[in-house]
Amino acid sequence: MAEKKDAKSVNKSEEIRKVAAAMKAAGEKPRPVVIVATLKKQGVAVSSPQVSMVLKRMGFKPRRRRKAGAAVKAARPRASAAALSIDDLITAKKVVEQFGGADRALAAIAALKKFEG
Repeated sequence: MAEKKDAKSVNKSEEIRKVAAAMKAAGEKPRPVVIVATLKKQGVAVSSPQVSMVLKRMGFKPRRRRKAGAAVKAARPRASAAALSIDDLITAKKVVEQFGGADRALAAIAALKKFEG
């Protein structure tokens, strides 16, 4: 296990800079969460805001956050004429339960189509 360093002999900002420089040299983007975890393994306790401030002073820009609604909009499929909504599926489930199964419901729909045709 990693040896804990003496808290008074460690310059935390310097340790953060070393880890960030190593990550940059490896082609990774230095992120506070990763740096905090790496330093914790080395026995150095730092906070995420502290790491963020040091990275900012080093010239790294903070990662942009998405707007709260953007993730929901991206996950929601676009509606088309053939697409079914959640409400449609819930209604269909209730109809299937009333008929006693999907096969009987499909048979009833097929019979209905014959009368429409």
